[in-house]
Amino acid sequence: MTLGIAKKFIFTSFLFINFIQPTKSADLQKINNGSTKGNLSKKVDIKKSFNFSNSFSNTFHIISSNHKLLNKNSGPLKADIQDNYNQILIQSDQQSELNGIIYAEGNVIVEYRGKILKADNLIYDKSLKKISANGNIALVIEDQVFKTSELEYSFIDEKGYLLDVKGSFNTDTLMDDLSANFSSSDLNKIKTLLEFKKSEVLNTPGKVVNWLFSTDKITIDGEKWRSKKAVFSNDLLEFKQVRIVINSLEVIPEAEKLRFKSSINHLIFDEKLSIPFWVGDRTLSRAGGISNVDNRWNLGYENLDKDGYFIGRKFNPIDISDDFTLDLEPQFLIQRSLKGYTKSFVNNGESITSERVKRNANLEDYFALKSKIKGRINNWDLEIDKNLSSFSFEKFSDAFRLKTKFSKEINFLDSNWDKSLYGIYRERVWNGSLGEAEIYSGYGSKLQKENSWVVNGIKKRETFSLGLADITAEALNTKILVTNLKGNVFYALDQEFPLSIKDPKSKSVDVSYKYISEPITKGLTLNTRLEASYSFYENGEHQDYLGLGMGPELTLGNFKNKTFDYTRISLFPFYRFNSGESVFKFDQNNDNFTLNIAYDQQLFGPIILKSEGTLNLTSDAENYGEFINSKISLNWKKRSYELGIYYQPHNQAGGVSFNLFGFR
Repeated sequence: MTLGIAKKFIFTSFLFINFIQPTKSADLQKINNGSTKGNLSKKVDIKKSFNFSNSFSNTFHIISSNHKLLNKNSGPLKADIQDNYNQILIQSDQQSELNGIIYAEGNVIVEYRGKILKADNLIYDKSLKKISANGNIALVIEDQVFKTSELEYSFIDEKGYLLDVKGSFNTDTLMDDLSANFSSSDLNKIKTLLEFKKSEVLNTPGKVVNWLFSTDKITIDGEKWRSKKAVFSNDLLEFKQVRIVINSLEVIPEAEKLRFKSSINHLIFDEKLSIPFWVGDRTLSRAGGISNVDNRWNLGYENLDKDGYFIGRKFNPIDISDDFTLDLEPQFLIQRSLKGYTKSFVNNGESITSERVKRNANLEDYFALKSKIKGRINNWDLEIDKNLSSFSFEKFSDAFRLKTKFSKEINFLDSNWDKSLYGIYRERVWNGSLGEAEIYSGYGSKLQKENSWVVNGIKKRETFSLGLADITAEALNTKILVTNLKGNVFYALDQEFPLSIKDPKSKSVDVSYKYISEPITKGLTLNTRLEASYSFYENGEHQDYLGLGMGPELTLGNFKNKTFDYTRISLFPFYRFNSGESVFKFDQNNDNFTLNIAYDQQLFGPIILKSEGTLNLTSDAENYGEFINSKISLNWKKRSYELGIYYQPHNQAGGVSFNLFGFR
């Protein structure tokens, strides 16, 4: 996830370099050969256009942090550029030329094809075709901001460097900003934008789009540029809670693509804990966009299919075609290899719904594979998820699981709906007190829409779906597989009523908020849920229910002090009025009365305990009074990230979770 942001910085930085690298043999000529001084402008013709960078030749601008003087000079500068699109204009407080060397001092502005570079001082040697600048060099492209203290580049040797490069960028608007034309209205934002660290920020829930970065030096050698170390952070208040350090970075342009490499990199938490990770050799396409990169290493626990602990390593995405990519994650099943046996499979030749038995494990049983194919066909999104829990040929049919989804957004009844077609082979479903159920195969279609809104402070969310599928799955009361056509109509309405709520004075946070990304809304709310479902089957069976739930949620504390300064408790009883019976085990409405319990508690500093579960209160159930769904996690929670370990007792699965929080 987060490494995809690093790649966007690489892309933008390369465009910055292209400003000082117009072409391998560019010939710069000054129009006015006389020596001049004062607040002057010089025009320099470009005889040849860009090579690789030509395709981005009007995509960014470089401007100054000197707000007042730049506003003063921006009028004549823009007017002169419009006269001749292929000229470089140098404007400054003082200019002179001696022996073919142009000297510009004081609020230097250089513009070419809409690009604007601002520096305190600039020197251009016409015979050596060498440019150098220093002092407050800045680049602002709408929401993208970059600064460097010094740059030097030779158009003959194609070598140069940039020193003390710092910046901030927004990944949501990056590509649009790079294509935007310079506007004089941007000048009014410069002073604010160049202050990278902020005193207050707002959380951007569910996404990270704004980043800070820095590097001591970027060296340019021909078409390659390198940096020994580049540092990134999602925290706009401080640069130390979490940092991503990319080492030995190298970027190479190839036609319409950028290829980059790096050595072992590090994710650093609070300047203390450093976790190494590997990026490898990757290619970025301007036409294809920039994809996210997930955490490469995966440590997890899965007992039913993998006999316990396992470790996985994701490969680089493989481009199958222009529209499709393949993700691969080979896994080593640690616990199965140590035990030397497996309990994840039925006996050879028996039905897939039979009881799993203890079997000897061979070398090929120690490895698993998770893969995904993603792409687009016309306006449809296609995803194919495959999981293989053993490479043993005799266990292949029992070890293989597949799920395919073909979806797009459509307009139906004047509303936006998600339309999907899907196919499954051996999908596991957990159905409350009935436990795990097996869908052997199936295919179908689903139409669904979700809406959220607020009325008089009451938060509302509704879900409506229609589905039809042909399914082969485990029967309700026997272990045999049955095949039936199933149709379903479903509706749910969730509401959150504020009973006694104390909203924070401000939604923004500052450095005093060490543990949370946004202020906490304290108090008591009442949550309700109305749920209705009707299912019918090809053999004439049907089942339906009306579900009603209502319960309180209490939130206390500010999560700013070190001990027990945050508590959240939620109790939600839910009752179903059931009628009829399903053909299958996986969708039988079996638990009439349940109680959902959630409890979060800060223990000390950033350590927080989170737990949730569903208690079965159906009076005639065998597991009355037992948890039929549950999850417990212990997390290290900070303003800019959250790291935790979790375990789900009901399906014997667990792992490590990691999240980054975004700000603006």
